[in-house]
Amino acid sequence: MPLHFCPHCGSKLQPGFRFCPCCGEKLPSLLDLPESTNTELSEAPDAVCKLSTQVGLMSTAPVLTQDISLTDASGDPSSSSSSSSSSALIRSPIKSTRRATGRKTCSLSTPPKPAANKDQNPVASPQKRKASREVKEEEEQKKVFSPPPQTSPSGKAKRTKRACAVEPVQEGQEFCDQSGKKWRLGKLLNQTDVELTYEVQQVGVRSSSNDSKHIMRLGAKDGQLFNEQNFLQRAAKPAAVEKWMKKLGLNFLGIPSCVGFGLHETYRFLIFPDMGCTLQSVLDTQRESLSEREVLQLALRLLDALEFIHENEYVHADIHAGNVYISARGHSQVFLSGFGHAFRFCPGGKHVEYREGGRTPHQGNLTFISVDSHKGAGPSRRSDLQSLGFCLLFWLTGALPWSPVTQSGSAVSAQKDRYMADIPGLMSYCFKKKKVSGALQSYLSQVMSLHYTEKPNYSELKRELSEALQELGGTLGEPLICR
Repeated sequence: MPLHFCPHCGSKLQPGFRFCPCCGEKLPSLLDLPESTNTELSEAPDAVCKLSTQVGLMSTAPVLTQDISLTDASGDPSSSSSSSSSSALIRSPIKSTRRATGRKTCSLSTPPKPAANKDQNPVASPQKRKASREVKEEEEQKKVFSPPPQTSPSGKAKRTKRACAVEPVQEGQEFCDQSGKKWRLGKLLNQTDVELTYEVQQVGVRSSSNDSKHIMRLGAKDGQLFNEQNFLQRAAKPAAVEKWMKKLGLNFLGIPSCVGFGLHETYRFLIFPDMGCTLQSVLDTQRESLSEREVLQLALRLLDALEFIHENEYVHADIHAGNVYISARGHSQVFLSGFGHAFRFCPGGKHVEYREGGRTPHQGNLTFISVDSHKGAGPSRRSDLQSLGFCLLFWLTGALPWSPVTQSGSAVSAQKDRYMADIPGLMSYCFKKKKVSGALQSYLSQVMSLHYTEKPNYSELKRELSEALQELGGTLGEPLICR
């Protein structure tokens, strides 16, 4: 009679096998075994099944070392040859026995009861239980440390990721920049949740002229100023600005020049020559809206700055009145500052692909950021021009359709999506019964139709705005507000 089960591990065998396919042990020849042993092996399936089941539940036992007397279906003890055979059955490692039971080499009339100990529950392995605990802990941490995004009354979204609030520093403290120059803090000019702006004076230098006046922007060491410093050092070096101005024949370009930077305790700081007052401070203290002539002047100055930035593979991504400075020198120079959200859209000359959700959505000032930024796509050149269009419209009329819902980024995004395809409707909402600005409507129509990777026609945009400014009797050199 052929062998049905391996005498070493109990695995089921096929006729003609000489070696066990599970444990690899050589199978004894039937010619070499006594008749009683052959008979015992043919009757061993139930006993082997019972033994393998018991051993399979003992997951921590390395090897069985004692003999176990097998019983047949009637319950009578086996002969001495059966004891010898049982010793052979239990001499192999438990790993082989568990493998045999895992393959269901036999069927039990009464399946074993599941272990009472929860650690022996076969449903979840220790690795799976550990992973599930880690996932649960991460979810609990997200609930605790990631509150829903909030928005300030001005529309500036508070970032929940690495939003490091900074405390004011006492006036009179000295800061040492990377070149060894020392700067003494003066009056606090402006304060937000993540940034402070101070008047500073270089130690040892008299403040007898406007050239000696400087400002220091102070923020968290790992906050937005790190991104701005990286942009200024990479793409806005004074030599690059000067070269661009000569190329286009410009007498002014509103890119601020950083004259010092460094670290001080938990702060990072950048130092600039005095750029005047922010446009936001003018809107807050003097008037709520500007004239069309002033808006066109600002548009032309800012387009010059944006074209330079874009040619150097970056976009600003957060244009609003708080990042626009009007110089006190002649009141006609306009600086674009605040590059904390600057994004390199074209690294190495290759435009990034449009991918929603690739970045944190709604970054920047909710009222003026582009639809791309709302959706978490990397901002591109069209994003900056869209933002500038929203700013120009708001500075001129003091109203935007989504102004009442700036507490919700998704609601603002939905409104912008709607009006991007309806520029006349957008103009009608903002101007109401006033005469619509044809130059601004033309600008918005061109900008809203741009593709994600398309390069804007800066010359054409500036030409139309310049002609409209001349029709109103204005020039780029005349004084602006903040006087």
